[in-house]
Amino acid sequence: MRRNRFHPLMVAAVVLGLSGCGYNQIQTLDERVNKGKADISAQLQRRADLIPNLVNTVKGVTKQEDTVFITIANARAKLSGAIQSGSPQQMAEANEALNAPLGRLLAIAEAYPTLKSSENFRALQDELTGTENRIAVARTDYNGAVNDFNAYIRRFPYNITAKIFGRSTPREYFQAQAGSEEAPKVSF
Repeated sequence: MRRNRFHPLMVAAVVLGLSGCGYNQIQTLDERVNKGKADISAQLQRRADLIPNLVNTVKGVTKQEDTVFITIANARAKLSGAIQSGSPQQMAEANEALNAPLGRLLAIAEAYPTLKSSENFRALQDELTGTENRIAVARTDYNGAVNDFNAYIRRFPYNITAKIFGRSTPREYFQAQAGSEEAPKVSF
Protein backbone atom coordinates (compact mmCIF):
# COMPACT_ATOMS: atom_id res chain seq x y z
CA MET A 1 0.00 0.00 0.00
CA ARG A 2 1.36 3.32 -1.03
CA ARG A 3 1.19 6.33 1.29
CA ASN A 4 0.57 9.83 0.08
CA ARG A 5 3.75 11.62 0.83
CA PHE A 6 4.91 14.94 -0.35
CA HIS A 7 7.52 14.31 -2.92
CA PRO A 8 10.43 16.79 -2.92
CA LEU A 9 9.68 17.70 -6.52
CA MET A 10 6.08 18.42 -5.63
CA VAL A 11 7.18 20.67 -2.76
CA ALA A 12 9.63 22.45 -5.07
CA ALA A 13 6.87 22.96 -7.66
CA VAL A 14 4.55 24.47 -5.04
CA VAL A 15 7.28 26.77 -3.72
CA LEU A 16 8.19 27.80 -7.25
CA GLY A 17 4.53 28.41 -8.07
CA LEU A 18 4.11 30.55 -4.98
CA SER A 19 7.29 32.44 -5.73
CA GLY A 20 5.77 33.62 -9.02
CA CYS A 21 3.22 35.52 -6.98
CA GLY A 22 3.92 39.17 -6.75
CA TYR A 23 6.39 39.59 -9.60
CA ASN A 24 4.38 42.34 -11.26
CA GLN A 25 3.78 44.11 -7.96
CA ILE A 26 7.52 44.06 -7.17
CA GLN A 27 8.20 45.65 -10.57
CA THR A 28 5.50 48.27 -9.99
CA LEU A 29 6.84 49.16 -6.55
CA ASP A 30 10.41 49.25 -7.86
CA GLU A 31 9.39 51.68 -10.58
CA ARG A 32 7.58 53.84 -8.03
CA VAL A 33 10.84 54.07 -6.06
CA ASN A 34 12.76 54.94 -9.24
CA LYS A 35 10.23 57.65 -10.08
CA GLY A 36 10.44 59.05 -6.56
CA LYS A 37 14.23 59.27 -6.78
CA ALA A 38 13.98 60.95 -10.18
CA ASP A 39 11.48 63.46 -8.75
CA ILE A 40 13.90 64.35 -5.95
CA SER A 41 16.72 64.73 -8.47
CA ALA A 42 14.58 66.99 -10.66
CA GLN A 43 13.63 69.25 -7.76
CA LEU A 44 17.21 69.43 -6.46
CA GLN A 45 18.35 70.28 -9.99
CA ARG A 46 15.69 73.00 -10.16
CA ARG A 47 17.05 74.38 -6.89
CA ALA A 48 20.61 74.26 -8.23
CA ASP A 49 19.49 76.05 -11.41
CA LEU A 50 17.68 78.83 -9.53
CA ILE A 51 20.58 79.64 -7.23
CA PRO A 52 22.87 81.27 -9.85
CA ASN A 53 20.05 83.67 -10.77
CA LEU A 54 19.52 84.52 -7.12
CA VAL A 55 23.26 84.97 -6.57
CA ASN A 56 23.64 87.20 -9.63
CA THR A 57 20.73 89.35 -8.51
CA VAL A 58 22.32 89.82 -5.11
CA LYS A 59 25.77 90.35 -6.66
CA GLY A 60 24.46 93.26 -8.64
CA VAL A 61 23.73 95.16 -5.43
CA THR A 62 26.41 93.84 -3.08
CA LYS A 63 29.93 93.79 -4.43
CA GLN A 64 31.82 92.99 -1.21
CA GLU A 65 30.23 89.65 -0.34
CA ASP A 66 32.41 87.47 -2.58
CA THR A 67 33.11 84.76 0.03
CA VAL A 68 29.40 83.97 0.29
CA PHE A 69 29.10 83.73 -3.50
CA ILE A 70 32.11 81.42 -3.74
CA THR A 71 30.77 79.19 -0.96
CA ILE A 72 27.40 78.95 -2.67
CA ALA A 73 28.98 78.17 -6.04
CA ASN A 74 31.02 75.35 -4.49
CA ALA A 75 28.02 73.93 -2.61
CA ARG A 76 25.89 74.12 -5.77
CA ALA A 77 28.55 72.24 -7.74
CA LYS A 78 28.56 69.50 -5.10
CA LEU A 79 24.76 69.31 -5.28
CA SER A 80 24.88 68.94 -9.06
CA GLY A 81 27.48 66.17 -8.72
CA ALA A 82 25.39 64.38 -6.11
CA ILE A 83 22.33 64.55 -8.37
CA GLN A 84 24.35 62.91 -11.13
CA SER A 85 25.49 60.13 -8.76
CA GLY A 86 21.87 59.17 -8.04
CA SER A 87 22.70 58.28 -4.43
CA PRO A 88 19.99 59.48 -2.04
CA GLN A 89 22.61 59.78 0.72
CA GLN A 90 24.94 61.96 -1.38
CA MET A 91 22.02 64.10 -2.53
CA ALA A 92 20.88 64.63 1.07
CA GLU A 93 24.40 65.58 2.21
CA ALA A 94 24.97 67.99 -0.68
CA ASN A 95 21.55 69.58 -0.24
CA GLU A 96 22.26 70.10 3.46
CA ALA A 97 25.65 71.65 2.68
CA LEU A 98 23.90 74.25 0.53
CA ASN A 99 21.50 75.39 3.26
CA ALA A 100 23.93 77.44 5.40
CA PRO A 101 25.47 79.54 2.61
CA LEU A 102 22.04 80.09 1.10
CA GLY A 103 20.84 81.33 4.49
CA ARG A 104 23.77 83.78 4.60
CA LEU A 105 22.86 84.99 1.11
CA LEU A 106 19.29 85.69 2.18
CA ALA A 107 20.58 87.49 5.29
CA ILE A 108 22.72 89.71 3.04
CA ALA A 109 19.62 90.51 1.05
CA GLU A 110 17.90 91.66 4.24
CA ALA A 111 20.76 94.12 4.84
CA TYR A 112 20.22 95.82 1.46
CA PRO A 113 16.78 97.52 1.24
CA THR A 114 17.20 98.18 -2.49
CA LEU A 115 17.69 94.50 -3.12
CA LYS A 116 14.77 93.50 -0.90
CA SER A 117 12.45 95.69 -2.92
CA SER A 118 13.66 94.31 -6.26
CA GLU A 119 10.94 92.48 -8.21
CA ASN A 120 13.50 90.03 -9.58
CA PHE A 121 14.79 89.20 -6.12
CA ARG A 122 11.31 88.66 -4.70
CA ALA A 123 10.32 86.49 -7.67
CA LEU A 124 13.46 84.38 -7.25
CA GLN A 125 12.82 84.05 -3.52
CA ASP A 126 9.29 82.85 -4.24
CA GLU A 127 10.59 80.33 -6.79
CA LEU A 128 13.15 79.07 -4.31
CA THR A 129 10.52 78.73 -1.58
CA GLY A 130 8.27 76.80 -3.96
CA THR A 131 11.16 74.57 -4.92
CA GLU A 132 11.98 73.85 -1.27
CA ASN A 133 8.36 72.77 -0.78
CA ARG A 134 8.52 70.56 -3.87
CA ILE A 135 11.72 68.96 -2.58
CA ALA A 136 10.04 68.17 0.74
CA VAL A 137 7.05 66.59 -1.02
CA ALA A 138 9.31 64.60 -3.37
CA ARG A 139 11.35 63.27 -0.42
CA THR A 140 8.18 62.23 1.40
CA ASP A 141 6.79 60.51 -1.71
CA TYR A 142 10.10 58.74 -2.35
CA ASN A 143 10.38 57.49 1.23
CA GLY A 144 6.79 56.23 1.05
CA ALA A 145 7.58 54.32 -2.14
CA VAL A 146 10.74 52.87 -0.55
CA ASN A 147 8.73 51.81 2.49
CA ASP A 148 6.12 50.06 0.31
CA PHE A 149 8.81 48.31 -1.75
CA ASN A 150 10.93 47.23 1.23
CA ALA A 151 7.92 45.92 3.17
CA TYR A 152 6.60 44.01 0.14
CA ILE A 153 9.85 42.21 -0.66
CA ARG A 154 10.11 41.05 2.96
CA ARG A 155 6.69 39.33 2.99
CA PHE A 156 6.20 35.66 2.19
CA PRO A 157 5.90 34.45 -0.58
CA TYR A 158 6.98 37.67 -2.28
CA ASN A 159 10.40 37.46 -0.66
CA ILE A 160 11.00 34.27 -2.67
CA THR A 161 9.97 36.03 -5.87
CA ALA A 162 12.22 38.96 -5.00
CA LYS A 163 15.21 36.65 -4.42
CA ILE A 164 14.63 34.73 -7.63
CA PHE A 165 14.51 37.93 -9.70
CA GLY A 166 17.29 39.77 -7.87
CA ARG A 167 15.06 42.35 -6.17
CA SER A 168 15.61 41.31 -2.55
CA THR A 169 17.89 44.20 -1.60
CA PRO A 170 15.99 46.90 0.30
CA ARG A 171 16.10 50.38 -1.23
CA GLU A 172 17.77 53.26 0.60
CA TYR A 173 15.66 55.97 2.26
CA PHE A 174 16.34 59.66 1.64
CA GLN A 175 17.38 60.80 5.12
CA ALA A 176 18.05 64.23 6.51
CA GLN A 177 21.54 64.82 7.79
CA ALA A 178 22.24 65.01 11.52
CA GLY A 179 21.54 68.52 12.76
CA SER A 180 19.36 69.47 9.80
CA GLU A 181 16.39 70.04 12.06
CA GLU A 182 18.11 73.21 13.27
CA ALA A 183 17.87 76.34 11.17
CA PRO A 184 21.20 77.53 9.76
CA LYS A 185 22.85 80.20 11.83
CA VAL A 186 23.55 83.38 9.94
CA SER A 187 26.51 85.48 11.04
CA PHE A 188 28.81 88.09 9.54
